[in-house]
Amino acid sequence: MKIEDNNVVSFNYEVKDAKTGEVVDSNIGQPPLSFITGKQQIIPGLENQMKGMEAGESADILVSASEAYGDYNPEAVQAMPREQFAGIELQEGMTLYGQSEDGGTVQVVVKSFDDNEVVIDFNHPLAGKDLLFSVTVAEVREPTVNESLSGQVEQPATEGCGCGTGCGNH
Repeated sequence: MKIEDNNVVSFNYEVKDAKTGEVVDSNIGQPPLSFITGKQQIIPGLENQMKGMEAGESADILVSASEAYGDYNPEAVQAMPREQFAGIELQEGMTLYGQSEDGGTVQVVVKSFDDNEVVIDFNHPLAGKDLLFSVTVAEVREPTVNESLSGQVEQPATEGCGCGTGCGNH
């Protein structure tokens, strides 16, 4: 079965910064990542280029920054008063999580700081980077009724903590 819209796809991947060759993420040696095509659950450039692949097939897929995590936006770098970070042992490059105006979670990276202010970057850490994915498709199938209704892939029951990873902890 070839990947098309509204399929459940499970795959393993390694992703590198296309410019530096640095591995930025991988699930090699772990259970495959599963998603439903057409539901915007993975970056669009990767999903679009995986269409037509079949289980057992592997490919190297180059995804431009604009089709991955977006272009880097210099306006998303802001200086904030140091007192807003009271109680946090700041380090350059550290990731912090906060709450956005709409109540969602926002991730920022500390760019620099001094006694008066902290410069944070709201861009995704991979924004502005072209990414090279090495993927192997493990499975392509039709969604179950529940998956079609919920838009989420059902996780198989596993032993362990019940979180779906079988890890024994959260």
